[in-house]
Parts: sequence; structure tokens; C-alpha cells
Amino acid sequence: MRELDYLCIGHVTRDLTAAGPTMGGTATYSARTVRALGKQVAVVTSAGPDYDLSGALLDIPVSILPSAATTTFQNIYTPDGRRQIIHSVANSLGAADVPQEWPTPKLVHLGPVAAEVDERLIHHFDGALIGLTPQGWHRRWGDDGRVVSVRWPAAAQVLSLATAVIVSQEDIDDDDTWVLYHQTCRLLVITNGAAGCVVHYQGRQRRFAALPVVEVDATGVGDMFAAAFFVRLWESGGDPWESARFATRIASPTVARSGLDGIPTRAEIAAARLPAAGGADGDNEG
Repeated sequence: MRELDYLCIGHVTRDLTAAGPTMGGTATYSARTVRALGKQVAVVTSAGPDYDLSGALLDIPVSILPSAATTTFQNIYTPDGRRQIIHSVANSLGAADVPQEWPTPKLVHLGPVAAEVDERLIHHFDGALIGLTPQGWHRRWGDDGRVVSVRWPAAAQVLSLATAVIVSQEDIDDDDTWVLYHQTCRLLVITNGAAGCVVHYQGRQRRFAALPVVEVDATGVGDMFAAAFFVRLWESGGDPWESARFATRIASPTVARSGLDGIPTRAEIAAARLPAAGGADGDNEG
């Protein structure tokens, strides 16, 4: 590996679905999306000895920290939102788990799903664009495995050091935490499913509507959105509005397909790279 555009750190997961177990996790969906966008990507993760990553991650370089178990989720979608059950968790990930022989990445995505990523990694990549999807730092669970949203103690220290932060509206249910995010993040993107996203940057707020699509499976869509946003932010030299426009157009069609079949196609990527008619994409300021 001569160069590395994008490094994603976080657990791959085993997702239990009605159709049977499938591979998931931010690391999986984000890495596959980055590869589809034509960038060199690598993954640092942890999984059990019985979990074969080769099919889902194809020829993407992966450093796997051995673990007794693979992080396993069950997502139950209800009219009141998603309910999550966690059955097992792989080992935590820190700086020592990033191979020293790998090139310095241009963009680093810290994507915890079960509080497994050491927050101190935010200090480990000098000069890189740092993107956070911090949902996993807000998750805790009891003996029954039911995942609940909690305050993240290190939020203020870590959020302020990130280039961009992307978080779902459903992942935080505490008003004080939202205030902290708005006060601390340099660039904050709040996603809200079919309603699209809102971008907060330098005192401005712009809303980007999702494209109208019949939803089949929303699993991984937020991770694909985040990967597309971070890549475009890097490509554009830091333009958050163009990055949101691009990521929204990348992510919207993916809900019409199930699981990893939702990874954006060449045609979808080509369409997303075209300028919006009239210079806008259904976004507004307010």
C-alpha cells in the first residue's frame, strides 16, 4: 500500500436480521462506500476467529485485532423508531492497533458502534482530516442487551478536535448534549432519515432534503452518507454545503436496497457528482 486516502477505525458487526445474519457496522459500510468512490481505504477493526471479512470487504486492507467474539447487533424497527439489542462486543481499539507500516492517511474516520474506539486516537493523526460518527460513544447496555442512549463523558474534549461530526437525530435524546454539540463542533451534520440532514457551520444552518425513494432497508445508510460527506469534504477543500449535497444524493437511493446491496453504484455516484440543476439541490437556509 503506497498511499492511504481514508482510514476507518471501528468494529465490523454481525447484524441479526429476519433473513439471517449479515455483516454490518460503520467500518464495513463506510469502507465499501469509499472504495466505490475510487479512493484507497483501509480498516482497523476487531472480530472473533469465526468471522470471515473477505467477502464483504473484498480487497480492502484490514487489520483485525483478534477477539473472543464479534460485535453482534439486532436492530428492531418499530413505529416509534429503532430498538437495538447487543449480544456481544469485540475488543476495544487504540493507537497500538493501527499498523505502523501503513502510510499516513489523508482522512481518518473514527466510527465506534459500541464505545470500542479509544477517544485518544483523535490526537494520533497529525495533519489528517478527522471525521467522527460518535453514535457508539453514546451507547450503553445492561444484562438484557437493550441499548440506551447516554451522555458521553469525553464529548467536549473530542468533538472540539474533529474536522467534522455527523450524528443522527435518533442517537441523542438529551437536550443538554445537543447544546454541547452545537457549541463545540466546528462542523456539525445532523441526519434525520427521510427528512435529510441539517448542516451547522460558522453560525449558518442549511437543510438538505433527501431524494424521494421507497424505503426497503435503512441499515448502513447513515454510514454511507458519512463516508461520502467526508470524502467530498476532502476533495472540495472543506466545502460543507457541497459535501452535504453530494452525500445526500449518494445516500438517498441506497435505502431502496437491502444491506450491503445498498452500496452506491457507479451510475449513482456519477449522478451525484453532477451539479444540481439551478445550482441548488432542494436545500434551504434557516
